[in-house]
Amino acid sequence: MFKSVLTTVAGLALMAGLVGAAGIPSIAAADVTARTADVTAQKAGVTARTAAPKPPKGARAVVQVSPNPTARRGQEVTITGHCGGGKGLKAVLAGLDREHPVLENIRIVRDDPKRFEAKATLSPRIGNGVGPVFVDCGGEAGVTLLVTHV
Repeated sequence: MFKSVLTTVAGLALMAGLVGAAGIPSIAAADVTARTADVTAQKAGVTARTAAPKPPKGARAVVQVSPNPTARRGQEVTITGHCGGGKGLKAVLAGLDREHPVLENIRIVRDDPKRFEAKATLSPRIGNGVGPVFVDCGGEAGVTLLVTHV
C-alpha cells in the first residue's frame, strides 16, 4: 500500500510541476502537492494507530538501554524510561536466568515513575548476542532487547 501511495504522490507532484510550467501559477501546484501530502499523512496515521494498539495493563512501562548495541564487556550502560502508570522503578533484571546475567552491578539512580534511570555494567562473561532487559515499576512492567558485540 505504501508503494502505491508513494507512486501517487510522486505522480501528482510531477503533474503539478508540469501544469505549473504550462502557465498555471506555481502557488496552485504547491497547494495540490501540500493537499496530497496531507491526505498521505492522514492515511499513514490511521495505519499507524491501528497497527500499534496500546499495551495491556501491567505491561505499559517503557525502557531504553544506552548505548545499544554495546561494544565491550564491562561497559557501563544507562537504563532509562517511564513507568506507564506504575508506582516507580523497583527493579531492573537482565538475562534469562540468575546463572547467566547480562548486566551486573545494577544501581537505581532515579526511581521517578515519569522518568527513571539506572546504571549497570555489561557482564564480563557475556558474548555476542541479544538479551532482554526487564523493568518492574510496581504494577507495570517493560522490556527491551540489549544487543552485545564484544
